[in-house]
Parts: sequence; C-alpha cells; structure tokens
Amino acid sequence: MARRRRGRKAGFTLFEVLVALAIIAIALLAAMRAAGQGTSNVGELRAHLLAGWVAQNVLAEQRARGDWPSTGVLRGSMSQGGIGFNWREEIIGTPNAAFRRVDIFVFVESQESRTLAHMTGFLVSAPTSNVR
Repeated sequence: MARRRRGRKAGFTLFEVLVALAIIAIALLAAMRAAGQGTSNVGELRAHLLAGWVAQNVLAEQRARGDWPSTGVLRGSMSQGGIGFNWREEIIGTPNAAFRRVDIFVFVESQESRTLAHMTGFLVSAPTSNVR
C-alpha cells in the first residue's frame, strides 16, 4: 500500500477542478448581479435628483414672476438632463390671506401615477403701497 501512494502524482482530480470552477462561476454571477443592481439604482437616483430640480425650478419661477396666483391646479412639462418631466402645481389658500401654499409634484412624462419628487413652498403677496 505504501508503494501505491508514492507512485501517485500530487494534484487535483477532475471532480475537484469542476467543483472549484462551479464555485467561482457562482461568485462571479453574484458579483455581476450586484453590479447590475447598482447601475439600475444610479439611474433611479438620477431621475429623482432631476425631478427635484424641476420642482425647485417651477417654484423659483413662480416666486420670480411675483404675481399673486389664484388657488387651483396648474400643469406643465419641463425637460431636465435630457429627460422629459410633467409637473402638477396645487395652489392652496392658507389661514393667513397674505400667503399661498404651493405643492409641486413631478412625474416622468409617461408615468404620472408615480411621483418622483414633491416640494412644498409658500408664496407671499406683495404688500400694497400707500405712498402718494
């Protein structure tokens, strides 16, 4: 029996090599799946960031115009970063008559049921001047 062991060469059997390759293949597939999910999440985060910018732009435009909007709902569309967005602006009265609450909801153009960004702001009416 001792002679048989000495005559045998050291190394891996075909079965051991196949098991090692299967383990490596599974690990590589898991790494590829994690990388793919990370890439998908980056696209989603980019869309949310751009939608937030759209909401900020709509509110900034409303404030820059300086007009006193009536209560109700306004809709529009805007492009940001090569992506088209639809927005809905709900103007609501407040207990203080000098303020209006503005809620802005931003969606991807094709999916208005899914809100990507929501922003709330307030508009102040311009004080009337009694100077003659």
